[in-house]
Formats: sequence, structure tokens, C-alpha cells
Amino acid sequence: MEERAQCQMMGDCNWPLQPVVFTSSNRMEAQQASPDSSSEECTVLEALPGKGTALICSQHKGKVSALYCLACENPVCEDCMKKEHAEHPTDSLENIVDQQLAALQDRVDSAKNRLPQIREAVQSLRDILQQLNSQRSSIEEDIHSSFSELHKTLDTRKSVLLMELEVTYGLKQKVLQAQLDTLLQEEAAINYNCGLTGEALDGGNKAVILQTHKDVGERLSDLASQGLPLQPEENDQLDLMMEIEGLRKSIHNLGTIVTTNAVASQTEASGEGLEQCVVGQPATVIITTRDKSGGLCKTGNAIVSAEVCTPDGSVADGEIVDHKNGTYEFQYTVKKEGNFSLALRLYDQHIKGSPFQLKVTCSPDDSPTTTTAANAASTGSSDGGARKRSAKSPGSRSRQKGVRRGGSLFSTPKKKVNPIEDDLIFRIGTKGRNKGEFTNLQGVAACSEGKILIADSNNQCVQIFSNTGEFQSRFGVRGRSPGQLQRPTGVAVHPNGDIIIADYDNKWVSIFSSEGKYKAKLGSGRLMGPKGVSVDQNGHVIVVDNKACTVFIFQPSGKLVTKFGSRGNGDRQFAGPHFAAVNNNNEIIITDFHNHSVKVFNADGEFLLKFGSNGEGNGQFNAPTGVAVDVNGNIIVADWGNSRIQVFDGSGSFLSYINTAADPLYGPQGLALTSDGHVVVADSGNHCFKVYRYLQ
Repeated sequence: MEERAQCQMMGDCNWPLQPVVFTSSNRMEAQQASPDSSSEECTVLEALPGKGTALICSQHKGKVSALYCLACENPVCEDCMKKEHAEHPTDSLENIVDQQLAALQDRVDSAKNRLPQIREAVQSLRDILQQLNSQRSSIEEDIHSSFSELHKTLDTRKSVLLMELEVTYGLKQKVLQAQLDTLLQEEAAINYNCGLTGEALDGGNKAVILQTHKDVGERLSDLASQGLPLQPEENDQLDLMMEIEGLRKSIHNLGTIVTTNAVASQTEASGEGLEQCVVGQPATVIITTRDKSGGLCKTGNAIVSAEVCTPDGSVADGEIVDHKNGTYEFQYTVKKEGNFSLALRLYDQHIKGSPFQLKVTCSPDDSPTTTTAANAASTGSSDGGARKRSAKSPGSRSRQKGVRRGGSLFSTPKKKVNPIEDDLIFRIGTKGRNKGEFTNLQGVAACSEGKILIADSNNQCVQIFSNTGEFQSRFGVRGRSPGQLQRPTGVAVHPNGDIIIADYDNKWVSIFSSEGKYKAKLGSGRLMGPKGVSVDQNGHVIVVDNKACTVFIFQPSGKLVTKFGSRGNGDRQFAGPHFAAVNNNNEIIITDFHNHSVKVFNADGEFLLKFGSNGEGNGQFNAPTGVAVDVNGNIIVADWGNSRIQVFDGSGSFLSYINTAADPLYGPQGLALTSDGHVVVADSGNHCFKVYRYLQ
């Protein structure tokens, strides 16, 4: 029989009015009695009129339960203690209530203390979901864009083949038709003259025969002896060779969605570089990625970043090597002794135990035992995570820059020198995420210090090279927060040395120092899709908003100076404008992509002139992109759809081409003039940049 212990407090107290039970778990809740329990073991509590908050024993009417049986965990009265509870230990009911009240309050406080952690975790998850959604949208756009480019490429190739067919057919047909016409003319002449002669012979008139012999005889002799093209001078072969099967296989395997299940909270680090390092000597840390259950991740491509910082904020040089098996090797070198902080992050979140305490000494004998113990405690490792440095395995490995994105063990990428005599001096890059490798490079800038800057769009970074092609540095962390890059498309260098980057997906322009440290952003809330940037003679930042079809001019502080342009095909309108350049007269030159033209404005945005039309001829464009101006005011334009570079004078008259025949361009984007007078162009389709001779 199910029995319930109930109590009801008086209406003038602060206790709850619903029935309450004291259980063995010290919780006040409705509970079924165990099968072997009796009614005596469940004390019924009732409110007693006039007794305040006293609990009345239901077993002994009128008796107040002032005690608490510790063995049975129930309130009891004095009569209960004389009978079934006689041998049980007791305590004052008031003490027990106070204890349980304090215990409940502690538990409430402990539960409330979790709320900030939960709110922080909720916000973090919302940020990750937002980033995931953003990445999905970005990749979806890239897929559409890539396949659209493939369609355009196929359509272009189709047009070229049809044109080649027509040209080849025309040449053959012209030769054969000319030969046919010659033979038909000879046939007609012979028939005609033979007919005249036959009529004379049939008439039998001697005078006519003599006259015919005189007029036609010699002509017939010539016709009979004349050499004729009786053998075909051309053939009828027109075949089509299409390697479709290989192309089908390539298309079938085209593209891969890359991800991992790694989470920062389970990912671990080990190696001697976690706690100690010797000045000037490379140190190594191994990062092992794990999923939410602690299982090893066996694939690479996770976004891992590492940062070695001193208290004053300086950063040591380092790089990350992706072993493609779920482990990553961070190699770094510190140039001075002292106490450092080593932060290891996965997807911008600290991994287990990060940040680590790092002591850098001048001698390997100075063992930082305190740091070792601290890091061992933080990682849960009995040996402090120390391990011999892993040997580097040969083969293809993706490398990432410490603190930033990707890096390489090689300090300088190999230069491909042009073997054929044209204007190409060298090219740098292949498709990839390492130093000197690119994925959809866009904007290009050059500065007076002899540097070339490349906006590596899909790798979310800017890479910097010397004028001779040697890699110097790179910076950029993927993300949507200030100081991070999501899709850098344009880059320029301010006269004060600052690096200005148009971030298409973040919809703002970021300003970094010449060392790659974030300083500020401008245009946030105004820009819809900034593509190209430039700097005018006044130090103002010119931003070409591709989506808004508008050109914005800002002060470096972010204050808007002016803006001009709207969507359309008029003189002051644009259709997908791309890049900008400024000449010595402080005139602004804009490439108008879908209007297939270049437009020039003064510093106030007043229209001056335009040139170009859609086509393949001299001075025509198929979607112009990059633009630069030389010291003489000549305008150099990257012709994206025609994969060429054209040169115009300041009034827009065509002058010449850059000779790119030896290593053809494929969808050139940004373009600039180096400090030593060469043309550098982002060859986006070939995932490299190229430097050409240029005679000014």
C-alpha cells in the first residue's frame, strides 16, 4: 500500500503550502514509500492552529515534532522517541532545518555560478553557428563562381573551336573552289571554241573555214596544250579530336569540401617546446587533434594557430606544419631570453592547457622545472608533455604560419624563370596554402621599399615578396572580427607605410601596420562588397564597392570624404567595378567590369572620360580588372576575359600589349607597377603572380 508523508505549514509562515516530504536524499519532494515500509516510518506532519511554524506529529495527535531522527531521516516527537525511535540518534529539528536550508542555498548559489559559463558557451556556439553558416554561404558562392567560370571557359573554348573550324574550312574551300572555277572556265572555253570550229567545218564554206582557222585555230592549240590543275590541290579532311573521357573524370572529381571533427577542448599539445626553449634555437611542439569524445582525428586541414608572446606583446617567429594525419608540428625560434606565453588555438579557441608558460634561457642547462610542473598540471601529463622532436616526414604537407595562416619550411619559394623571349621575367606560386602558394589571389600592390603585396583571397591573408620574388612575410587570420580577414580582395600601401586591405565578405576595409599588426577599420556599415583599394595624392583611401557599384573616398581615420557612382551603364555609373588607380593629376581611374570600359574621374568624383568597349580588338575589353598608371600617365589594364594586358595613353588611346605569349595569362586580376618599373599581375586562374618587363 502506497503511503505518503505530508506536512502542511501554517498560513502565516514563509514555507510552501503544498504537501512536503522529508526523504533519505534530503530533498523535499513527493515520493513513493518502499514496499517494506510501514505507516509508522512516514511521519505525517500537519499544521497546528496557534502553534506558528511548529510541525505536528500525525502519529501522536497534539504532539510537536521538535526532534529529527537521523537514522530514519524524519521529524519525530517525544512520544516517538519513547517507542520505535528510542534507540535512534536525534538532533534538534531546528538545527536540521537550518543545515538543510544552508545546503540548499549553497546548491542554488553553485547552480547560479554556472550561468555565466553557460551564457558564454551559448554565445560561443552561436558565433560558431554564424561562422559555419557564413562559411557555407561563402563556399556556395565560390562553387557557383567556379562553375560559372568553367562554363565561360567551355563556352570560350567552344567559340574558339567553331572559329577555328570556320577558318580551316574557309582556307580549304577557297583553294578547292578556285581550282574548280579554273577547270570550269577551261571547259567552257574549249566547248565554245570547238563549237565554232564544228559549225565552220559542217558548212563546208572554204572562206569560213579559212577565217575560222585564222581566228580559232591558234586558240584551240593553246587550249589543247595548256597545263591545267587536274589533280586536287587540297583534301577534304576535317576531323575533331576531343579528349572528353579524361575531362569527364577530372570534372567528376572536381572540388572537395574540407573539414574535420576536431574540437579545442579535447586537443592536446606535447613536446619540449611547451615549457622550455633556448635563445636562437628552434623548438618544437606537437599538436594532436581530437574529436568531442577524445578520439584521434586522422585527417589534416584543421585551422590551427600558435602564438609566442612576451608581456610587452612582441611575437616570436614560427610556423605550423600539417602532417595530414591529425597532428601538427609547431616550430618556433625566440631571439631573447625571458618568460613567454605560448598560446595554441584550434579554430580560434585555446586547446587543452593553453596558454602555456614558457621560459626561454641562454643555455639548455637552465631547466625550468617550475614551468614544467605548471604545464604538466594544466595538460594532465605526468611528464609535462616533454618529448623528443618529431622527425619531419617527406612528401606533401600543408604548412601554416604561426599566429597567422599557413607557412612553409622553405624561406623562399622557387622562381620559375621564363625560357622564351617575351616580356615575362618570372612567375611565383602554385595552388596551395603555404608560403608562396595561392588560392584565388586578387589584388596586387607595390611600394617604394621594393615590396610586392598579394591579397590571397581564399587563404585569407596577404603575402609579401621582394621585387625579385623572394618571400618575405605573410599575415592574416580568418574570421569576421576586427583585425581578421574573411575574403581580402584589394590591397594598397599608404605613404605612411600602412597596408590597406579591402575585405569583400566582412564589408569593411582594414588597416594594418607595415609589420602586419591591426590598427583600424573603416567603411563598416557603409560598404556592401569592397573589391579594390587605392590611395590618392592627399592620402585618402579610395574604395571600389563592387556590390554597391559606388566609389567611396575616406580619410584614414574613417571619415567619409565623398562618394560617387550607382548601378547602370551611364558615364557616372558602374556595373561591378573592380579596381582603382590614381595618376599624377590625382585623377581616379576605375575599371568597370560588366560595362567593359575604363572610366576616369577627378578627385571630387566628376566624370572626365571613358574608353573601351566589349570585344577582342585593340582597345576593347572583355571585363577589365586590374589597373595601374606609370609616371608618364599611361594606363595599364588587365583584360580579364581576354587574358591579356593592354597599355593606353592618358586619353584612352590604345598603345600596345604586354607580351604574355610564352606563359599565357588565365583570368588576370590585380595589377601594379613595381618600384623598379616592372608590371606585376595576379594571374588568378594559374594561382600565381607574374612580373613583366615594361618600357615606359
